[in-house]
Amino acid sequence: MIYFQQQAHHNLRDYVRCYWKLENKNEDAHSYTIFPDGFFDLLICYQNDRLEGVLLSGLWDQKTNVVIPPETTIYGVQFRLLAAESVVQEDINLLLNDIKSLENSYLGLDEFKRSTDASFFEYLDQCLLACIEKHDPINSGKSILLKSINQTRGNQTVEYYSQKASLSKRQINRYFQSTFGLSLKGYCNIRKGAATFSQISKGQLYPPQGYFDQPHYIKGIKKITGFTPKALSKNEDGRFLQFSIIKNE
Repeated sequence: MIYFQQQAHHNLRDYVRCYWKLENKNEDAHSYTIFPDGFFDLLICYQNDRLEGVLLSGLWDQKTNVVIPPETTIYGVQFRLLAAESVVQEDINLLLNDIKSLENSYLGLDEFKRSTDASFFEYLDQCLLACIEKHDPINSGKSILLKSINQTRGNQTVEYYSQKASLSKRQINRYFQSTFGLSLKGYCNIRKGAATFSQISKGQLYPPQGYFDQPHYIKGIKKITGFTPKALSKNEDGRFLQFSIIKNE
């Protein structure tokens, strides 16, 4: 399995965490477990160099198992929350723990002649920048809210974000439920936990900032992954995808 990622255009940094590529050149399928990380993805799937499908995932609040078929290449756009209304303009709230198929013509992908990875990511830059220019920006309160959550990786209280965005806690939770399909607190727990994956992969199992003590940390990680930090750090058989690719990031 080959994996790498690349940063998007600097004008997309508030909307896109990264572009990535996952390639299975083997004759056998690969099975992995993926954990919630607080992002949603556009998946562009090729098999034997032929465009097979374009998919959009929502957010996840539980682990999911995936299978990468043989001779398959998947390109991904890992979106931040701000992209839901400003770029993608799909009902992400309806896709919690789910994936939907889009037309292969989405972003003109069926017409694009893929040659190199660099040219493909450059094409995605152009498409996504055009989407932003075409659509009206969301209101300033929501924009400040989502950027603050991203900057702090969810490691603040609901009260903190409420004050930052000048929105009531009720307004924020209504917005999160209707737009993303889960509460702000639930989302922040996911972002905060996922931010420690790199630490866990190095065998550093002590509670980082944002957790009261070791039991609180273990409970928080187990809630979003189903496993303790110790079990995640072992990554037996390399089945935990995020932990298998961290060394390549």
